[in-house]
Amino acid sequence: MTILKIITHPNDILTTPAKEVTKFDSKLAQLLDDMYDTMVAADGIGLAAPQVGVSKRVAIVDLGEGQDVIEMINPVVVAIGGKEVEVEGCLSFPDIYGEVERPFYVKIEAEDRDGNLYELEAEDYEARAIQHEIDHLNGILFTSKIIRYVTPDEFMEEEEEEL
Repeated sequence: MTILKIITHPNDILTTPAKEVTKFDSKLAQLLDDMYDTMVAADGIGLAAPQVGVSKRVAIVDLGEGQDVIEMINPVVVAIGGKEVEVEGCLSFPDIYGEVERPFYVKIEAEDRDGNLYELEAEDYEARAIQHEIDHLNGILFTSKIIRYVTPDEFMEEEEEEL
C-alpha cells in the first residue's frame, strides 16, 4: 500500500493534457493500485494520474456502495446526454466547492489495466465523476466550469441532504 502525494493547484501538470498510455505492464498496474490507495486515504471518489504527478491518461472512480472500481486508461467520451447542475469538489483543490453543469449521461470507451478495450455507460453522479476525471486527463480543471462557488459548510449540508 503506497499513498502518493496529491498535487494541488497551482501546478502545470494539472493543466497539461496527459500522455497516452502505450505500455500495459506491472508499472501501470502498480500506479493504478497506488492511485486507489491514495484516493481512499484522501476520502475521494476519483483520481487522475496527473493529480499524483504522473502525466498519463489513467484515472479511477469508485463510488463505493458495492460497485466495482472503474479503471480508465486512455478514456474517450463517445456520447453524452441531458444536463444537470451539482456541487463538485476536487482533491487538488482542498476546500473549494462549486456548482458545475455537466451531462447527466456519458458513454466512454477506455482500456483496462491489461489493454482490453471496453465501453461504459453511466448516469447521474457516476457520469459526473467519470467526466471530472477525464477532464483532468485533458488538462481541464473543474474550477473553470464552476457557475457558483459554494462554501465548505454549504457543501456539507448538501451532502447530508442526499443521505
